[in-house]
Amino acid sequence: MTNSSTTLNCIDLADPDIGKSVAVLKQACLDSGFFYVVNHGINQEFMDEVFAQSKKFFDLPINEKMKLLRNKKNRGYTPIHDEILDPDNQVNGDYKEGYYIGIELPEDDLEAHKPFYGPNQWPSKDLLPRWREVMEQYHNEALRVAQAVSRIIALALNLDVSFFDKPEMLGKPIATLRLLHYEGKVSNPAKGVYGAGAHSDFGLITLLATDDVAGLQICKDKSAQTQVWENIAPLKGAFIVNLGDMLERWSNCIFRSTLHRVVLDGRERYSIAYFVEPSHECLVECLPSCKSEANPPKFPPVTCATYLFKRYKETHADLSTYGEHHQT
Repeated sequence: MTNSSTTLNCIDLADPDIGKSVAVLKQACLDSGFFYVVNHGINQEFMDEVFAQSKKFFDLPINEKMKLLRNKKNRGYTPIHDEILDPDNQVNGDYKEGYYIGIELPEDDLEAHKPFYGPNQWPSKDLLPRWREVMEQYHNEALRVAQAVSRIIALALNLDVSFFDKPEMLGKPIATLRLLHYEGKVSNPAKGVYGAGAHSDFGLITLLATDDVAGLQICKDKSAQTQVWENIAPLKGAFIVNLGDMLERWSNCIFRSTLHRVVLDGRERYSIAYFVEPSHECLVECLPSCKSEANPPKFPPVTCATYLFKRYKETHADLSTYGEHHQT
């Protein structure tokens, strides 16, 4: 069932009172795993340009987009129905198309041989002259914001403020920008038709920028027999930030990774997700501040790359051979 809209806590990155930000974020992570971030330092004019460039790509003829079809490195174009996030309840894949852009590394860089690093696919400059420049700038800007948010999360978990800044964590992260376009189809949950099926994100945190078209819904209690879905309103100039499954594992379920989905009302919708995970070798294991005799670790340690590979393989249509010799 779907309830009314829910109100999210709001973190102001320009607020000098870090204690207040930590308290607000901690409450958000305990309540819903979702919150807004404002005054993040990316100006609105540039955000508008990123959305405009995204729309230019999705407006291209399908044959042009298919030239950049997602490869084994999970870079490039993903057509409608490529992804099925809730196979138990969806009759088809998601009614969205997307474009993955990761950390850019040339083929001759040793790091590029890891499964989530490498060169990106880029549209021709003849078609979209400024596209690569804008997306690479946004990638860098979004990572800066994610790192600022991760410092507040560290404090909220009673860790050192720079815990996530280490090279094996967000010093050399797996960070993926994903442009998304939802076609103007009306979702019908009763018939298994969704813009994006119910899921939780895989990694550490996700920064989501949206246009002004509603559609995002969250379910605060994913174990409930009858799931209650609440609408999340777009907020101009803000990121909607949510916690991923990896942080839920790290925090021993103290912080929650929340189910969310996209239900469309027939209007086109554009959004830009920035998924942030630590480095390939990072060992995700219960944090010292999140375990006790009464609350022992609930998950075994796992490397970031191994965990992510498994999750991507479960949700995408044709990753059957991707990363077979790269698992750690």
